[in-house]
Amino acid sequence: MSKPKRIVAVVALAALAVNPMLGKVNGSSELSRVTALGSPQVINAADQANTGGGKILYYQDPMHPWYHSEKPGFAPDCGMKLVPVYARESGTAPVGPGAVEISPARQQVMGVVTAKAGYRTVDRTVRATAQVVIDETRQVSVHVRTSGWVQKVFVDYTFQSVNEGDPLFTFYSPELFAAEQDYLLALKAERVLGSSTIQEVALGGMSLLDSTRDRLELLDLKEDQIRALEQTGTTPREITIYSQAAGHVIERKAFPGQYVTPDTELYKISNHDQVWVVANVLEPDTPFIQLGQPATLTTDALPGRTLSGRVTFIPPHVMEDTRTLPVRLEFPNSIEELRPGMFVNVELRRSLGRQLTVPIDAVLDSGEHQRVFVARGNNMFEPRTVTVGARSGDFAVILSGLRAGEQVVTRANFLIDSESNLRESMEGMQK
Repeated sequence: MSKPKRIVAVVALAALAVNPMLGKVNGSSELSRVTALGSPQVINAADQANTGGGKILYYQDPMHPWYHSEKPGFAPDCGMKLVPVYARESGTAPVGPGAVEISPARQQVMGVVTAKAGYRTVDRTVRATAQVVIDETRQVSVHVRTSGWVQKVFVDYTFQSVNEGDPLFTFYSPELFAAEQDYLLALKAERVLGSSTIQEVALGGMSLLDSTRDRLELLDLKEDQIRALEQTGTTPREITIYSQAAGHVIERKAFPGQYVTPDTELYKISNHDQVWVVANVLEPDTPFIQLGQPATLTTDALPGRTLSGRVTFIPPHVMEDTRTLPVRLEFPNSIEELRPGMFVNVELRRSLGRQLTVPIDAVLDSGEHQRVFVARGNNMFEPRTVTVGARSGDFAVILSGLRAGEQVVTRANFLIDSESNLRESMEGMQK
């Protein structure tokens, strides 16, 4: 007890002991009692029933609560008048250590509010910032199958849109040119040898034609190009290389007159009909993410719009620098509203089923343990250690320590906690 509170208590109780008339208010007899916070509280006869008034267990020094006496009188060390401690009614349920009694008048002044613990369907919503990136499964790299020179370039800038089958550039390759000539020779040989009455000669012509045709296909000559070669009977010096996919050119390295080899990446084309969104999920939220989980996306670039996607990949490692998990989501993007590089916000909602919950304001977290104050009736409030699970909106899931239907304090619980801690300290000193 601080020195100013001790002085107030001494003066108030001394005045009450010296002048018995101070114990008369509105014509009713009153008793003096000191709360666990050390401030005197006057209880009239009507309130005495709330304390279980009746049988007196012992008399207590209000300044030094560990001093008990079987008879009324004054404390030997400080001279304070001893106050009675009453037995509670036999029907009152037992309460645990640290329980405090607060009169209805004090509850009103403190603003005590309670709520009932109960079961409800709980959803956990995880919110995260994210970035739109290219879907790596929808990228195509353009290479040639043999060495040669790029001639004319039709797609000549980055981010140009192309369709499947659009011409990209023309290409001259001595090896490919020689293979085309070999095919024309094999084609003529097959026509001559195919009419032979000797079966082995006829089959030899067909085998030669097939092998030269296979070589053209391995050099990436298309079916319609081979057919044109057969119809014209001439070998073009250049062939046209076509796009194998629709999308946007995100890398272009093909330039007129450039010498290229099979390992030269000339174009990289990406399809944006579907995009990836990488969400940076905070480490405590990672248990509430699962594959296939639906997600919603909003962005300032699309005001009033909400897009739907799903979780497709959960990486096994947390980013050490940010302590976040880069969860990958897929979103359809047929009209290309989402552009790679955009920053967006995502929400992932997961149902946790029916859970026992209390208002989140009821939980006091000391860092070492979490507890609530349970209203036990007869103006008694008992501290209860609880295990708190997920939080959902304004409610916290209670895994243990509480039963459905019990009333918990949601306002003024910090004041009650202070008084409870002092009460526990006093009870420990009395032992």
